[in-house]
Amino acid sequence: MARKKIIAGNWKMNMTPTEAVALVNELKPLVVNDEVDVVFCVPAIDIIPAMKAAEGTNINIGAENMYYEEKGAFTGEISPNMLVDAGVKYVIIGHSERREYFAETDETVNKKVLKAFEHDLTPIICCGESLTQREQGITIDWIRQQIKIAFLNVTADQAKTAVIAYEPIWAIGTGKVATTEQAQEVCAAIRVCIGEIYDEATAEAVRIQYGGSVSASSAAELFAQADIDGGLVGGASLKPDFGKIVNYK
Repeated sequence: MARKKIIAGNWKMNMTPTEAVALVNELKPLVVNDEVDVVFCVPAIDIIPAMKAAEGTNINIGAENMYYEEKGAFTGEISPNMLVDAGVKYVIIGHSERREYFAETDETVNKKVLKAFEHDLTPIICCGESLTQREQGITIDWIRQQIKIAFLNVTADQAKTAVIAYEPIWAIGTGKVATTEQAQEVCAAIRVCIGEIYDEATAEAVRIQYGGSVSASSAAELFAQADIDGGLVGGASLKPDFGKIVNYK
């Protein structure tokens, strides 16, 4: 059975609640596509207004982050229960910016992944290498380590529902895009790694996105690859062009 494409926008730290509603309303008619799961991952303060604006459409609202505890003295954090109660279905975990600026590690990513599954949230698990790591020729080794730790103690049934986003750090927000061959090579290696951890059926079920300056012009070629099941889109998800990415065919 063919995997359904999933195209998610990562709004990062952009859009006030008022701006978020306006953007959802602008993009609503542009992202209609029953063949693709469409997700807007928005700042926490935008989740509820964006959810209301997207009611009755094919747009799912996701979160950009989540903590791995249920509640408590964790000032500024968002719990899984809060996301579930707001109607969230997807949550980005382990984005490179979270790792770089907020000291997230492979171990905390794993804790968040386990907590997301515990609450029936679909994690969009990010992995990716720096330019130095690519130049050193350790890209695949690095990615495999990230994946193996992220999926520690995750069951096969849980893993089948996960989304993995491969984002070469050197291509995020730089305008640089990994070649189609580079993107496919790493996404294929991720699928092989999942197959080694679990089995072929699990590996075939997992959806793997490419992220890193995905544009309307690059989407069709990227998404046509055997192991690329959509994209995690940054800057372009804040513009009408996101509709062209969702309707890439």
